Amino acid sequence: MGLYDAYLAFRHRLHEGDPPEHVAIVITERDLLADGAYETLSASLRWAFDYDAERVTVSVSVLDESVIDTLVREFRDLDAPRPLAVRTPEDTAPTDAPIRVNVGLGGKAEFAAAVREIAADVDAGELDPDAIDEEQVADRLVFPAEPDLVIKTGAERLSDFAIWQSVYSELYFTDVNWRDFRKRDYLRALLDFQDRQRRFGR
Repeated sequence: MGLYDAYLAFRHRLHEGDPPEHVAIVITERDLLADGAYETLSASLRWAFDYDAERVTVSVSVLDESVIDTLVREFRDLDAPRPLAVRTPEDTAPTDAPIRVNVGLGGKAEFAAAVREIAADVDAGELDPDAIDEEQVADRLVFPAEPDLVIKTGAERLSDFAIWQSVYSELYFTDVNWRDFRKRDYLRALLDFQDRQRRFGR
């Protein structure tokens, strides 16, 4: 660890603010084409758990669906510090793995699938329309847990990530490209989160 990284880690340890329990990282298929992209991801996962995260969600936005199978294979071979589950648009069973990766599963598609499931339950007489609330929707999402911190590299947009779950998340955007993302960049995101007073929409 470099001197500056050590300084940031020291600031984190002294900070009175709680670190995020659930960290989300948003990357693109293009990010993963760069040399060392998966090594960066492995390191980022380790940093998250080293600094007290209990869960990490990785979202990979995909423009070309033909690359999904290749990305899934790469993720399943990833050197990860905890059990990892990969989900695609066709594989949407819920999971409680501490590391969750969704490849090409956009927030709009996930929300639409939840609405279709609710409509089917109402049509079958298994659900009263008056009983439909936020919990009914959340229970049908692939990744229902809400991230505390969402990190997006390279651009200030979420790329259709978890539009329901991230409504009260703290968003951290950095102009550092994924291939250049380092521990100091993760620590900056962590300190930025700890400096904020979360309002949860209030």
